[in-house]
Amino acid sequence: MKTTLKNAFFAMALAVAITSCKKDGNNTETTDPTGNYILTVTPVASTGVADYLLTANNLDTGTITTKNNGLEQDGTYRYYVTHNNKFFSLLYGQGNPGAVTTYNMLNGKLTKLSNFQTETVQAFAPVNNDLLLMKIPRTYGNKANWYQVNTESLLISAEGQLDVANLTGNGETAHFSWLKQVGTKVFAPYFSIKACCGDGFGTNYPDSAWVAVYDYPSMKLEKIIKDNRTSFIGRYFVDGLSVLENGDTYAFSSAVATSGGVLTSKKPSAITKISAGTTEFDLTYYFNFQEASGGMNITDWIYVGGGNFVVNATTAAEKGAYATGKHIGIINVNNKSFKAVTGMPDLDKIGNITSHNYSPVDGRTAYMGVTLTDGSSYIYKIDAGTSTATKGLKIEGGVVTSISKL
Repeated sequence: MKTTLKNAFFAMALAVAITSCKKDGNNTETTDPTGNYILTVTPVASTGVADYLLTANNLDTGTITTKNNGLEQDGTYRYYVTHNNKFFSLLYGQGNPGAVTTYNMLNGKLTKLSNFQTETVQAFAPVNNDLLLMKIPRTYGNKANWYQVNTESLLISAEGQLDVANLTGNGETAHFSWLKQVGTKVFAPYFSIKACCGDGFGTNYPDSAWVAVYDYPSMKLEKIIKDNRTSFIGRYFVDGLSVLENGDTYAFSSAVATSGGVLTSKKPSAITKISAGTTEFDLTYYFNFQEASGGMNITDWIYVGGGNFVVNATTAAEKGAYATGKHIGIINVNNKSFKAVTGMPDLDKIGNITSHNYSPVDGRTAYMGVTLTDGSSYIYKIDAGTSTATKGLKIEGGVVTSISKL
């Protein structure tokens, strides 16, 4: 959720820049505002603003605008997921109940199917035919609430509670960074937090990674797996697990655990593996990303197929618990390689990079949204085969925050 909040504040800061930016001569063609790509854009405003949903028929060329276009979302902060050929827009209620709005695509246009209220949640994932939502406490002793939303009936079909206080076994509480279906199970990587003392997500145990394994749909805890070679998996509101075509699961650690607001992890940013059909870390596999990248740490990734990922990274000087990396690179988890991407804008010209991106999982392609400090927003096509980025669709009227496709 930190990324979404940052996007809104960045959009407000760009109010003057947006209105004064010039047209790009390479993107003068107006894109047909119908199509199966869905872009969320936070318009520029001086007060709280809601995202607009725009549709486009391609991401490689042309221009699309929020002016007299798009569907305005109800509520200021939203996050998004696609599943079962539907687009789900979830409201972050900041402590208050949220809402889930569901759309499908009809003739290249989004059509609202339902809107219902639920709790504000901090993790969610497609599982079987459901959308699994998790509301996670930040105080010791409270339980996490889970909800299963059936993507056919568009109703909550089951709900329950999980004991997160006893997952760590160290006197701290567990906070799930994300959820992921792996085979028939739900993997829930978590970080240990003090849940007291006004220290936010601070921990006294910065250098371990944990995954809770749950049966589905019962959500009964089956086991906890642990690896002391890295810090925790993913980051707050960032998915650090990815399942490949062969069923192997890879996990990245940013090594950004804190105590008292100070980074405390002594482990490098690295990637570990859980082999297909197992519920244990593969101790024969370890990819030291920090070493391979010359001292950087992963902050996010998107899988593009064939063992290739497009990654966001920060340098040691830029490293932070909520920092989204503006350095873009390609890693291959099979041969443990890293290569920086060329063709992106200069770092000092990048204001925001989307954290929710799209790939057709063709082995090489990802699409990433970039908003520059002058107020202009573009979709960049990343080619993992050549480690290059190419500027594509221009978005006028705000900060692009996510890319999806139905």
